[in-house]
Amino acid sequence: MTERRTAPLSADADADATDADAATAAHDGAPRPGDSYVQSFARGLAVLRSFGAEAPRQTLSEVAERAQLTRAGARRILHTLLHLGYVEADGRLFRLTPKVLDLGYAYLSSLPVWTQAQPLLEELMATLRQSCSATVLDGDDIVYVVRLSAHRTMSINLGIGSRLPAYCTSMGRVLLSGLEPDALRARLSQMALLKLTPATKVDIDALMEEIAQVRRQGWSLVQEELEQGLVALAAPVFDRAGKVVAAINVSGQTAGPSVAQLLEHSLPKLLETASRVSALVRVQQ
Repeated sequence: MTERRTAPLSADADADATDADAATAAHDGAPRPGDSYVQSFARGLAVLRSFGAEAPRQTLSEVAERAQLTRAGARRILHTLLHLGYVEADGRLFRLTPKVLDLGYAYLSSLPVWTQAQPLLEELMATLRQSCSATVLDGDDIVYVVRLSAHRTMSINLGIGSRLPAYCTSMGRVLLSGLEPDALRARLSQMALLKLTPATKVDIDALMEEIAQVRRQGWSLVQEELEQGLVALAAPVFDRAGKVVAAINVSGQTAGPSVAQLLEHSLPKLLETASRVSALVRVQQ
């Protein structure tokens, strides 16, 4: 039976945690606490991010290691999250609670365009009978804000909030095409470009050329670069200033429609839907 612990830390333990945190800050190169940077808050977010599909339940030591904190610092943050209801404990193991979803929902609810756009994407999915998604760019990754699955197209489950690398995905290349060339090269240079399949492009010059082509033609087709057997077609969503702010795509298996069929049948409908979503974005700006 799960037991939620909210016992306060002792004064000595809290002092030890503070001293340990200060010592860590002196050596880890992190920004120093000040009026514009709250170090304890940043470390609390690091503890939340330490949980995931590969680590849904963790001991204190595991949290400290994954969040790159001292045990004392991780313990203090975990007990705060326990008290607030974002984490629960079962023996020595900690795990997130559904309350964490409130944080993501706050982002989505602040952008009602995706609630309004979902029927358009559902219509696209029904017409093409292909899975349909919308994403935004966050650092090196795309983050799903809408995910509609017509059938299982990937070996991993994707949902709202899921992340995939931008460099090898159709939506990622559409989103990266919105960057200026110098900024794009700098972004690619800092990414961990892993060859996920034999077809994955990892050469920066090749990616620059590929993304430049996406910018010129206004869409991206990626075949088996993220996962073998997967093909995806993506188009940009623009704001009022003409900036790429999101991407939508349709995806399926290479055993399905040929590339020629996708471009002839799916691409026009995808571009039309992207234009309609762009109109929604412009109205709300």
